[in-house]
Amino acid sequence: MKKEIKVAIIGLDTSHSVEFPRRMQAPDCPEKNKVEGLKAVTCLRFETPFTNAEILDERQKQLEAWGIKVTESFDEAVENCDAIMIEINDPAYHLEYFKKCATLGKPIFVDKPLADTYENGKEIARLAKENNVKVMSASSLRFAQNLVEACNKVAKPSQMYCYGPLGIPAVGSGIIWYGVHSFEMLERGMGRGALSVDVKKDESGAVAVVEYPDNRRGIVELTVGAYTYGGTLRSGSDVASYVVDSSMIYTEELKEIGKFFATGEASLQLEDALEVMHLLDAAAESYKTGKPVTLK
Repeated sequence: MKKEIKVAIIGLDTSHSVEFPRRMQAPDCPEKNKVEGLKAVTCLRFETPFTNAEILDERQKQLEAWGIKVTESFDEAVENCDAIMIEINDPAYHLEYFKKCATLGKPIFVDKPLADTYENGKEIARLAKENNVKVMSASSLRFAQNLVEACNKVAKPSQMYCYGPLGIPAVGSGIIWYGVHSFEMLERGMGRGALSVDVKKDESGAVAVVEYPDNRRGIVELTVGAYTYGGTLRSGSDVASYVVDSSMIYTEELKEIGKFFATGEASLQLEDALEVMHLLDAAAESYKTGKPVTLK
């Protein structure tokens, strides 16, 4: 019998801090949603602008019912774990807590987005390399089975269209905080190497046109209040459309995280997360200025 990987959860201001442990060890979790081999053992609690004490209390009560110790001590949270999940809704905290975790010699998953800015994302990558620490960062949308099947059908698309929500965050950029899901789908399909981003906004949200080499093009449509995801990939006469089944995306992502923790090898590279971060930064700037932004 394989040893369970003990996981420390850093942050409690996101529902993910509950949803991932649910799939690891909640007794009432449906069998199809369970992910074997992982066990959340601790959770570091602190407030951010994205939550309040009442919500944290509710989440803490649920985690404790599943045998997870909730603490306000960072040292206590990471002392007896094998791996770390940084689950902080406010991406402005990601670099701060990654710095705390990077020297521990344990694999780290950083939930979406990698950081609040491209520069801070690059600093996370630098620290990971400096400390020789294994890091994975992704949105669950990247692993949606419907998207994966569409990407397998059209492996090198000339055009890709993605749609998803434009969230309204407590602080910071909605493009970066929630647009990450749709840009993650785009990067999954189109790969790295985007040249520029041009965002047009209106009362419904925003549309980003992303230019790639060889006259390839991506379009990301973000709509306020429309919490569905999907898109289309095209290359010549090959076309594949998909609609995301959101009921399975946490499970699909957690399976990938479990493989990463067990082997040290992720199904994507940190450079993919940096590409997404670069796209988000450029899109956020273009959204504010109304001008296209070149990715340097």
